[in-house]
Amino acid sequence: MGNINASVDLRREPALAAAGGEIAIVTVDNPPVNALKHEVRAGLAEALTRVRNDASVAAVVIACAGRTFFAGADITEFGKPPQMPGLGEVIAEVEAMPKPVVAAVHGTALGGGFELALACHFRIAAPTARLGLPEVKLGLLPGAGGTQRLPRLLGPEKALRMIVTGDPVGAAEACADGIIDEIAEGDLGAATVAFARRVVSEKRPLQRVRDRDDKLLAARADPRPFEEAAAALTRRLRGREAPAACVEAVRNAFTLPFDEGLRRESELFRKLVAGDQSKAQRHVFFAERAKVRNLPEDTRPRPIAHAAVLGAGTMGGGIAMCFANAGIPVTVIETSADLLQKGREGIAANYRATMARGGLSAEDMERRLGLMTGAVGIDAAAEADVVIEAVFEDMELKKRVFAELDRVAKPGALLATNTSTLDVDEIARATARPRDVVGTHFFSPANVMRLLEIVRGADSAPDAIATALSLARRLGKVPVVVGVCYGFVGNRMLAQRSIEAERLLLEGALPHEVEAALVEFGLPMGPFAMMDLAGLDVGCLIRKSRGEHAVIEDALCEAGRFGQKTGKGYFRYEQGSRTPIPDLEVERVIVDASARAGISRRHIGADEIVERTVLPMVNEGARILEEGIAARPGDIDVVWVYGYGWPVWRGGPMYYADRQGIAHIRDRLLHYALRSGDDSLQPAPLIERLAAEGRGFAS
Repeated sequence: MGNINASVDLRREPALAAAGGEIAIVTVDNPPVNALKHEVRAGLAEALTRVRNDASVAAVVIACAGRTFFAGADITEFGKPPQMPGLGEVIAEVEAMPKPVVAAVHGTALGGGFELALACHFRIAAPTARLGLPEVKLGLLPGAGGTQRLPRLLGPEKALRMIVTGDPVGAAEACADGIIDEIAEGDLGAATVAFARRVVSEKRPLQRVRDRDDKLLAARADPRPFEEAAAALTRRLRGREAPAACVEAVRNAFTLPFDEGLRRESELFRKLVAGDQSKAQRHVFFAERAKVRNLPEDTRPRPIAHAAVLGAGTMGGGIAMCFANAGIPVTVIETSADLLQKGREGIAANYRATMARGGLSAEDMERRLGLMTGAVGIDAAAEADVVIEAVFEDMELKKRVFAELDRVAKPGALLATNTSTLDVDEIARATARPRDVVGTHFFSPANVMRLLEIVRGADSAPDAIATALSLARRLGKVPVVVGVCYGFVGNRMLAQRSIEAERLLLEGALPHEVEAALVEFGLPMGPFAMMDLAGLDVGCLIRKSRGEHAVIEDALCEAGRFGQKTGKGYFRYEQGSRTPIPDLEVERVIVDASARAGISRRHIGADEIVERTVLPMVNEGARILEEGIAARPGDIDVVWVYGYGWPVWRGGPMYYADRQGIAHIRDRLLHYALRSGDDSLQPAPLIERLAAEGRGFAS
């Protein structure tokens, strides 16, 4: 506990003869990430008042205890009545201090924490520190001066990139760019105090960041480079309000006086924080971090030092890359030397492509490849702490593999099946240790997509689930624990969308019209481009195994149109291109199918397309909640945001349904069920109940 309040401590380093005064050290301890909650702000303000009025203090160091510097504001306070002092007031006190103020940055200085550091007269950082303004990821902009101060240190174009992407920079880059003044060698606290003493003894002037304008002069003289950078950064962020507001705020840094720019930044922040998009993004933020239910808090994950992946195909190779990228040694296992060699060549090609785009150095590529060992035969999995099976999606094959793993794997190894639809409990029963078995549904490409559905089987041990969760985070994934059913959460809902998408085609829509409507809604691609990407043959095989049919898709498969892999599916693709091009041959297949079904085709507008593809997913999501396959609506939203590209600023399908109103959702489902005669569109009992009670999924 501090001597200012429970979160803030003030102590003094005695004066040295050469330094001419004490160094006041203000230390904040608000675990886990030193969020700038009201108590912290009040303590900082009180400490600053004390040292400002203390003639014996020559300089001030602001530091944080624990594993990080201030990692941002307390976002639970957003949308609530403000409690003074606000962060802006504290930052103004720091900046106006007549004595040198030095920030001692370690861990991460993010959001409001970075903005506070920018108000200090000097900044010292540990070599591993990272600094950034990630507010855009919550549908916001930096609201405590970040859009005005950072351009004065970096220049508007570089500052805009940091603010619009929300990506942090490391200490070395920050030092090279002038964001920080020194990188501390050894103990950060001692180095910062020594730096403060040098500043005092050398009588360095206190040049506030707000008063600097040398990095703004070029943009004032010719704003075109800034506007070009802004256009490039926001081109793919269609529909999002925050990036456009960030551009406006940074532009104000070189077109308006500082105080006017600061005032406008505050106005933009207040508008965004009250808007629907930021509320949706904050919903996803908290949903992503919600505690897993029915998992005792004292459950400890098993240690994972070495992994094995069974299968070196597209999915297996991508999963192996996840381990290597995280620094975990991994054995890639195949059934023959030829398949293994082909798989390893594919992995190397993926890394080379990343390197060509500038996302990886040659040294990093070699280091990651060096963490991979190839082997033929399942016996090579004997010493792995986790084994992930990534063989073909066939139940009998997977059961044979797990029966072999039961013989080979060491006691306590986590045995995971990478399945997108199959019954994890049936697979687990092929072993004598079902407690060690979980599902790990990676999304393709596995080395890129962030979602990981962790499937909890009926017998999965708590520490097996905890291990899968811990491992997912080490691999940089966003994990969601789901229950056992066909398709789990994401693919089960996707199947309902696919049924309705084909019905739209039969009634009068064309593939490119459906794509355009859903892309305008905010998805990266619509259902037909997604099917082309995955391969129509994959869907056909799954349907045949279940005795199901899709008239148009089956006809395309019979014609050898399997999607991008064959250059034609629902769309055609030019050599080397992933851009879908409408194809008259497909239109003929669709029109013929409508005629055979006796359907009179009609124009279908974008609003109806969106409604008819989204509502069946919401309906299925309600059934998933009723059955306990997902623990909460937020889990479903996270699955769709990170696994299927649902626009984060719409908050996920269940959040979107709440915004539309559950009674409205019920009524529209009833309308389409009556019109189509499809009982699967009848509102789920949960929707009926919530609508009758005037509540939403969030309740």
